[in-house]
Amino acid sequence: MHLKNASLGEAKTTLRLRRGLSRLVVARETGDNKGLSQGRRGVHGEDGATMVEMALSLTLLLAMLFGIIEMSLALYTFHYIADAAREGTRYAVVRGSSCSVLTNCNATAAQIQTYVQDLGYPGINSTAHMTVNTTWWTPTPPPATWSQCTSGICNVPKNAVQVQVTYAFPLSIPYWKITTLNISSTSRMVISN
Repeated sequence: MHLKNASLGEAKTTLRLRRGLSRLVVARETGDNKGLSQGRRGVHGEDGATMVEMALSLTLLLAMLFGIIEMSLALYTFHYIADAAREGTRYAVVRGSSCSVLTNCNATAAQIQTYVQDLGYPGINSTAHMTVNTTWWTPTPPPATWSQCTSGICNVPKNAVQVQVTYAFPLSIPYWKITTLNISSTSRMVISN
């Protein structure tokens, strides 16, 4: 009798295992997650873990991506600010006090500032964030050095003109404090006209 009960118990266990296995096979073929979860008793679901991991990693990844984009825009701005300083210097070099061929001769600091701010580089707000400082320099006797011209007519040939352009770039990186990055470039040339 004892053997009979043991073999009957083994048969019931085998039958339960076969039913569970067939339920898993059917659930897998039909895509029914309910049947799959019934076959995995005691195992906790990890359905939402992937979404949480993805949200955390995307937050970090997107912050880094936007930071790279913002720093690339700062480099773009530096390139154009350096070009604006060179253009302002060239404008002043050919429009000295002895200029007679061009229409706007005898360039002043205000004219140079207006010219530089009107260059119209894409993406750069030149009127609100850009400042242009113009300085004239006079050569001194040997050893050849330059001293700042403060009196008289300074934009004469053989003197130098220096244009410094400064741009207040609004730096905005996610999860970082919003700050202003002052980008500056200076150019100096000797006046020819």
